[in-house]
Amino acid sequence: MSGWWLAVAGGVVGAGALLQLFHRRLQVSLTAPRVPPTQGLADHGVVGETVRIPTYRARTLVGWWLPGQGPGTVVITHGWGANRELMLPLGKRLQAAGWNVLLFDARNHGDSEGDTFSSMPRFAEDTEAALAWVRARPGMAKAPVALLGHSVGAAAVLLAASRRSDISAVVSLSAFASPDDMMRRWLADKGLPFFPVGWYVLRYVERVIGHRFDAIAPVTTLPRVRCPVLLVHGRDDQVVPLCDAERLLASRGDTPAVLHLLPGDHDLSRHLDAELPELLAFLDSVLAEPTHAVT
Repeated sequence: MSGWWLAVAGGVVGAGALLQLFHRRLQVSLTAPRVPPTQGLADHGVVGETVRIPTYRARTLVGWWLPGQGPGTVVITHGWGANRELMLPLGKRLQAAGWNVLLFDARNHGDSEGDTFSSMPRFAEDTEAALAWVRARPGMAKAPVALLGHSVGAAAVLLAASRRSDISAVVSLSAFASPDDMMRRWLADKGLPFFPVGWYVLRYVERVIGHRFDAIAPVTTLPRVRCPVLLVHGRDDQVVPLCDAERLLASRGDTPAVLHLLPGDHDLSRHLDAELPELLAFLDSVLAEPTHAVT
């Protein structure tokens, strides 16, 4: 009998060790690469300053503040594994058009402090921390603020905006419809069967980040956003297929959202210059529309 119990105990310990190893390898696979900016604002010919922004869990974000000529501000949230420098070309053009611009590195990205893990909800927390930093500046407490994000950053700004009433507009670049769908595509790319491995991975990730995918999905948060939303998506996006954008638009409910398609891929950076007038017209309309002003 004692030998039988020892065998059972050994099997349990062995299974536990294998599960821990699986969790560690999964966490490594899902960890965003940290890519620091390679140049400063002066190197890019941009007028601005480097700032530090307190965020959740007593961490600090590093950002760039680009002062404009008008009262409005655009807070820009980069995507997974990116940094503020990759969004700077767009920020530079927005600044030239008169907007104040705040770009920042999310936790575990660029020059910002690290944390235990990255997730789309944590990107949203960092976006709200950046917004709080803007609101604390002189004269900015009630000035118009637009949120702009790319990919995971786009999903994050939709989540952040769904919880607030002081956002004037949201620009979503290449957002996915649901993190569940994104994870399923990732699992398929890895060649992992959904049952039982994939299902377990999804539930494990939900437990780690502390959120159910359905609750934070853009198709859930977009209908809760109270300001105009511009959805921008590339027709040739191979990372987030076009059907995600169409599904997201269909979920909008009463939110005044429009979808604008570009002849580009997931990055979109090569095509935004040609579409900049439309983006600026959307943002300018926010300032001219009193029903969406901050109250």
